[in-house]
Amino acid sequence: MKYFLAVDLGATSGRTVLSSFDGERVTMRELTRFKNPQIPITGHLFWDLPHLYNEILLALQQVAAEGIQLTSIGIDTWGCDFALFGRDGQLLGLPYCYRDGHTDGAVERFFREHIPARQLYNRTGIQFMPFNSLFQLETLHRNGCTALAEADKILFIPDALVYMLTGKAVCEYTVLSTSQLLDPNSGDIDEDLLREIGLRREQFGQLVQPGTQVGVLTPQVQAATGLGAIPVVSVGGHDTASAVAAVPAEDGDYAYLSCGTWSLLGIESKRPIITDESFKYNFTNEGGLEGTTRFLKNICGLWLLENCRREFRDAPQNISELSALCHASDFNSVIAPDDPAFAHPESMTGAIRAYSRRTGQAAPETAADYVRCIFRSLALRYREVLEILDGMADFRVRHLHVIGGGSLNAHLMQMTADATGLPVIAGPAEGTALGNTLVQIKTAGGVDSLPDMRRIVTRSVELKSYTPNASAEWDKAYEFFKSLNC
Repeated sequence: MKYFLAVDLGATSGRTVLSSFDGERVTMRELTRFKNPQIPITGHLFWDLPHLYNEILLALQQVAAEGIQLTSIGIDTWGCDFALFGRDGQLLGLPYCYRDGHTDGAVERFFREHIPARQLYNRTGIQFMPFNSLFQLETLHRNGCTALAEADKILFIPDALVYMLTGKAVCEYTVLSTSQLLDPNSGDIDEDLLREIGLRREQFGQLVQPGTQVGVLTPQVQAATGLGAIPVVSVGGHDTASAVAAVPAEDGDYAYLSCGTWSLLGIESKRPIITDESFKYNFTNEGGLEGTTRFLKNICGLWLLENCRREFRDAPQNISELSALCHASDFNSVIAPDDPAFAHPESMTGAIRAYSRRTGQAAPETAADYVRCIFRSLALRYREVLEILDGMADFRVRHLHVIGGGSLNAHLMQMTADATGLPVIAGPAEGTALGNTLVQIKTAGGVDSLPDMRRIVTRSVELKSYTPNASAEWDKAYEFFKSLNC
């Protein structure tokens, strides 16, 4: 039996998952769970990176206390954000959070003053979002950020934590691919883009692919945790790359939906798709395992519900009971989930009410109304993106694999099947941690290829299927939804 620790950090919480592999199946156990709050300081939002690092140390201490001999450790996180380190190896301040407003207007400014939109898309194949690393770095450079000016190393969040554990600075391919700094043809950072914002290639770590053993725990970490020189592996550092590695697909005619705070809907492609249509609809090409490209669209996901949930006063706190409220309402107004009004509003319920009135619809009144509105709107957005995707893929999408925590939401899953007309295969819910673990297993010689990894998934987890129910009501709702111009 071999044991692996997956550190899986999301934009609201983090956890460590201890997995065992017997050669056939993976058994997973959540070891620790902790909050990952956005820290408001001096008018900006930051991540508490030392807190996350310390939580990893606490998990490693627990592993040592249980007498478990780890084969390796892997870390995945959200994309785009980064930490800055000085020549002495010290952290130069807290990393900015991608939801901070300091990049408002940065995309349009970059197009005006540096590189036109189409030229930039042709070079990177990445969708334009204000928190892309390129625009964050340009904003910090423009604003005279002292930490950036002194930075010897610029490391994406999973790479920063690997550096803190091992002392080795690397730049993992999948998380780099979210940054809008990667040249998908050369497979490395576009140095001309760096020069546009006053940076150098050597400030970023050595490029590594998923499945690379970066180093081992430093003597200091070994002493602090009670463990030995445990290898640390660069997995799919971007959490979606790790999650997609755990899609239990037996053929290639599928789309995947990583369903959580964000909904990431896409396909796996053998090559980047950079066309007039992909540019028009702002699709992105991100790195996957074994040379694949994750061609996808970012959709504002259960972030909508998470924020409304904090404002509800008389609704169930249990997420399953709250989600079931969607059947206690016949509210039919819908929103465009990706409208800028929902990016970081002071009040999500207020933003939904205002949007409903602005588009000539009734405004929600009860928690049930909000839940139904959010689920229906997400399902309709999935349908819209799938239709666009079908026109660019070199195959016909015949079923949808949903991974991540949202796959446990039976109400949203059935609505998604009904709205899209596609069979939905839900699971694994723990796709990111499982994919993280599978890359470690492959690195340790436990499997040979991505298809082998996916066969392990089908042996290790229970999946649930949802059959679409055709309905003229959904078609009518979809026609109105398209008029909202998502």
